[in-house]
Amino acid sequence: MALDLSTRRIAARQPFGGAPKGKATQDAIKGMTLSHIVLPLENPLSDAKVLTGRQSPLAAVDIISCEMVSENGHRGMGFAYTLRAGGSGMFALACEIADRIMGHDPNDIGRLWELLRWQTNSLGQGGMSYQTIGAFDTALWDMKAKKAGLPLAKLLGAHRDTLRIYNSQGQYLQASIDEMKAAADRSLALGIGGIKMKVGQPDGQEDLKRIMAMRDHLPDNIAFMIDANQQWDRAYALQFGKIVDEVGLEFIEEPLDALDIEGHAELARNLATPIATGEMLTSPTEAIQLVQKGGCDVSQVDALRIGGVTPFLKAMTMAEAHRVQIAPHWLMELHVHLAAAFPEEPWIEHFHWLEPLFDERLEISDGRVAVPDRPGLGLTLSSKARDWTVSTQDIGERGRE
Repeated sequence: MALDLSTRRIAARQPFGGAPKGKATQDAIKGMTLSHIVLPLENPLSDAKVLTGRQSPLAAVDIISCEMVSENGHRGMGFAYTLRAGGSGMFALACEIADRIMGHDPNDIGRLWELLRWQTNSLGQGGMSYQTIGAFDTALWDMKAKKAGLPLAKLLGAHRDTLRIYNSQGQYLQASIDEMKAAADRSLALGIGGIKMKVGQPDGQEDLKRIMAMRDHLPDNIAFMIDANQQWDRAYALQFGKIVDEVGLEFIEEPLDALDIEGHAELARNLATPIATGEMLTSPTEAIQLVQKGGCDVSQVDALRIGGVTPFLKAMTMAEAHRVQIAPHWLMELHVHLAAAFPEEPWIEHFHWLEPLFDERLEISDGRVAVPDRPGLGLTLSSKARDWTVSTQDIGERGRE
């Protein structure tokens, strides 16, 4: 049948990207400095993935920073990261796609995220492309909050000024029981309110021995969590979970493969101990599906792994709608702002690994961390970060002050 268009009109649609400048444009991105920073760790760390031979010990963190400047003189700093592999690739990709948003209004954060997503569409919807986009997205949010003269948490609509914080870095599998106890004591002296230890030994009895030693050592008012780093199958996880249900754990983290949403959902239904997972997901679609399908009691979605602040807000809204708690993975310097905007009481994960990157420090006391009152993220790159920089690229005008 022939189409008769003589009496019909199809509405014109504005191109998705629009024009970089126009009537509604209030500002424009005029420059960025992109940097690849390799931050060394004091001692290589091992979890269950290392013990089973799947990964090598973690010795450094690769950071991609984005320092951005607009025509009106506003500045923002964002970053992305990867562990063990991909740092050089992420930096190269960042340099390749940065031009896509040059000249665009930095206030249009959602639209710019979509421009970058479609620019990297052939790489897939998630993975390294989204993790790289996170550096640009966080820089844009940092700029917007600074322009408003507000901490990012306040710009997003904070529900609280302090959040519960637990420590994750002193109880890895290479540590003896005495070393774990000593590390926990140091954390508690800093004002930390919870301790998480790694599990996933080949001998489950050894895990139980270490768990009970730590539970007996910790004061009753200190939350206690365990993390299996995806190393169990469904049957073993259910068996182990039933045994430790009596311990009173705050949660069991990643007992199964990160993408086994159905398996995590089954554990959540059958165990008294809450199930936490989501840190390894690399797209907002995965993060939303995890919650929609009942795959966790506690969502640990990592903002930078799923593409930055913009997609994290969508994942956080979904968690709220499904009455799921949040305990974002790592990145306390960023997540303290995002989790403060969640209605229910969240957890923040304490790691000191990134502290040398910045001149500022978070304030911790009485089991809680304070939301910074400085504008934006409240972070500036340190001189050490400059020393650890292995590659730098200016796009347009230099973004670094």
